[in-house]
Amino acid sequence: MKKMAKNFNIVDDIMNKTENELKNIKPISILLIGKTGVGKSTLINSVFRENLAETGIGRPITKHLRRITKDGVPVVLYDTRGLELNNEAQQEVLKEIFDTISEGKKTTSTSDEEIHLVYYCVNANSSRIEPLELDLIKKLSTKIPVVVVLTQSIGNQAKEFKKYIENLNLPIYGVVNVMAQEFVISNEVSITPFGLKKLIEMSFQIIPEEQKRAFNNAQQVDIERKAKSARSWASKYIATSFGVGFMPIPFSDASVLVPMQLTLLAHITAIFGISMDKATITSMLAAVGGTGGATYAGRYIVSNVIKFIPGVGTIVGGVISGATASIMTTALALSYIEVLTVIAKGEKDGKYPDLKNIEKLMKEKFENRLKKSKKPLHENFEEKKSKWQFWK
Repeated sequence: MKKMAKNFNIVDDIMNKTENELKNIKPISILLIGKTGVGKSTLINSVFRENLAETGIGRPITKHLRRITKDGVPVVLYDTRGLELNNEAQQEVLKEIFDTISEGKKTTSTSDEEIHLVYYCVNANSSRIEPLELDLIKKLSTKIPVVVVLTQSIGNQAKEFKKYIENLNLPIYGVVNVMAQEFVISNEVSITPFGLKKLIEMSFQIIPEEQKRAFNNAQQVDIERKAKSARSWASKYIATSFGVGFMPIPFSDASVLVPMQLTLLAHITAIFGISMDKATITSMLAAVGGTGGATYAGRYIVSNVIKFIPGVGTIVGGVISGATASIMTTALALSYIEVLTVIAKGEKDGKYPDLKNIEKLMKEKFENRLKKSKKPLHENFEEKKSKWQFWK
């Protein structure tokens, strides 16, 4: 019972730290413009996690503009409607859009009011963009970066439409052909989704640096981008953990390492932005004996490796402890990232792994990482010792 209580305390700590990490993420705000029926909702649900267009809270802020948000997803969407109305109504819509943009730029207290990017959506099958729309795009581009998204792009006609818009030399960042969801032509023929990853890449090039973390958390198109970001961040913690482990008294670093490892896991969870509940995190931690278990496993490696090194003294013991801290934290972080990658891809496809499978997968990934690290630990001791300055 004590062990179970300890594990749940650890899980609560990770969840609390993750929540704090999310609170520190500055949200990204995106304006979506396009006529009714161009597929804005489909685009939103395909680009961002948790079916945002359906499950997010849409609050009208003007007659023709609504603000969509959802707790835990650091993105604010401004959705427009009414571009196909009569001339008088169109002018009303345009005024609302530019008033909202201006108000956002005046705001200094909350960063989620300023709009950072515009997705201007046009149905590629129409092969037509009206003078009003071209004028609107030009005006918008003087205020905010604009990307023209050609939705429901099918065949050469959509490609030719893209070339046509590009040749207009509009002051935009680019034009992207997109098929957000599978398009079924017949029982035998369908068009698989495409273009979303290119849209994500272009968006990352445009948005401010401080909003990139939020965009990466919210998007579900490029899971590997999340994993890459998590590995990059983990390397900083791993470097720090090696320094913490470099102590003359072996094994005295556990009380320092465990909180660091908890913070590491929380930050990784925040990067992925997937739905992690207590049961899932408990299963993953149980596979490695909890984060404290990783440190205890390190003791086992030390006790079995130390005999390979002649003249063991306090400095050598410290190096071993440091190498062990690095190895264990590396194995914990990378295996956690690999499992979250699997879960994130499953969520994207509407599937979620069974908890037993998650625990089994985490255990396998963690043990494989340790096996790869054990041998070099004693065979390349001098090399690892010399690298300490780098980690420091």
